[in-house]
Amino acid sequence: MLDRLGDIPHLRPGDDGYDASRSVWNAIVEHRPAVIVRPTTVEQVQQVVRLAREHDLLLGIRCGGHSAVGHSVPDQGLMLDLTALNAVRVDPRAQRARVQGGALLGALDRATQRHGLAVTAGNVSHTGVSGLTLGGGFGWLARKFGLACDNVESFRLVTADGTLVTASATEHPDLYWGLRGGGGNFGVVTEFEMRLHETGTRSLTVEVDFALDEGVEVMGRWRDLLPDAPREATFTADIGAAGVLTVGYVWTGDPDFDGTAAAALVPQIRALGRAPLAERVLDRSYLDLQTQADVVHAHSLRRYSKSHYLADFPDAAVEAFVLRGSPDGRPDGDVPLPTVGLQAYGGAVADVPDEDSAFSHRGTLVEYGGGLVWEDPALDAPYVASARRAGRALEPYASGVYVNAMSDEGAAGVRRAYSADKLARLTALKDAWDPDNVFRLNANIPPSAAGRSTARSPIEEETS
Repeated sequence: MLDRLGDIPHLRPGDDGYDASRSVWNAIVEHRPAVIVRPTTVEQVQQVVRLAREHDLLLGIRCGGHSAVGHSVPDQGLMLDLTALNAVRVDPRAQRARVQGGALLGALDRATQRHGLAVTAGNVSHTGVSGLTLGGGFGWLARKFGLACDNVESFRLVTADGTLVTASATEHPDLYWGLRGGGGNFGVVTEFEMRLHETGTRSLTVEVDFALDEGVEVMGRWRDLLPDAPREATFTADIGAAGVLTVGYVWTGDPDFDGTAAAALVPQIRALGRAPLAERVLDRSYLDLQTQADVVHAHSLRRYSKSHYLADFPDAAVEAFVLRGSPDGRPDGDVPLPTVGLQAYGGAVADVPDEDSAFSHRGTLVEYGGGLVWEDPALDAPYVASARRAGRALEPYASGVYVNAMSDEGAAGVRRAYSADKLARLTALKDAWDPDNVFRLNANIPPSAAGRSTARSPIEEETS
């Protein structure tokens, strides 16, 4: 099989660079691909996909490598590393960007911010554009301009039979619907055409610390601020390793930023509790904001987290958030409680009709995430258990889960990520575009038995 790769750059076990290339964001993942292929052209991507299909190889697609369970690194399979296809081309007059499938969010932000433009991206700059966008793509600009997937004008992708197609509102619109939130189930995206927005280049981050003893009262008042928050403001709440509650907001997307409107909410944040412990008001560039979490979310650390969408945040859920799976909100013994956080949704995310894209749960009020990071493999079991306990405490109040934030939930997580109607429509798309489930290392939507038996792609239908 390897002789079919020809001059396509690739690495095998034992080659220089092999171990570095297979390492990913979560160090728990210890997979060894049979071969790592690093195409430099779209034609080479097509050749690799055809090869994987013909030989029924387990195929993983790597961009940023942020899959918590290592979907991009197939054990004993073929790893398709897109990182050489990383160009970002910006047309500032048309306010459009063409982004290759291997680009990282930092490259997209740097290219667009030169012109005072941006598009919704995640909060860690070494995340891949592809994985983020195909699953939805929430970031600091989402309440103002919608999700990353809401801002894609068109996709160029290699499908399961190696064909290169365009999906947009007018070309293969059903596929376009599925690519906006349906994950990597339908092909390898080699280029996104994204709509850009005038955002300016500045941001404001407000963080006020309170003792955990005030946590339930502070969080209840924080929740009550959400319905009236300006769209430039994304409210946040976090409890860190030290057991301190931090609440505040990030203000972005304001091309006329002068700091006045952005800081107008600070007194409301201070007043959420009786005695703030500390306060930080950071006026900085959008690019600095977008890299602030890079070190905390660095590669090659062991990590585990659980996530939920909450359409409501009742008092009982507030208390569960503060306690983090513990009777008193404090660890019992040497195993720490997880770091937990909330980000507010709403705004432009909720403006898009639910049926317009595969992305689901647009009525989400807040997204919860809670997890731990460590280095010693001996701590895996107790640290994972701690994160799971905190996640279970919020589960009775959850309305679903963000597909990009899933960890080891498997098929049960996929059913939480999509409604039954959307899952049926996604399955029909899978039947049409990938009936053999070539793209199965993801939050997988398997084809139906009927789809596998007919196994004929829409392209074949068009050309027959």
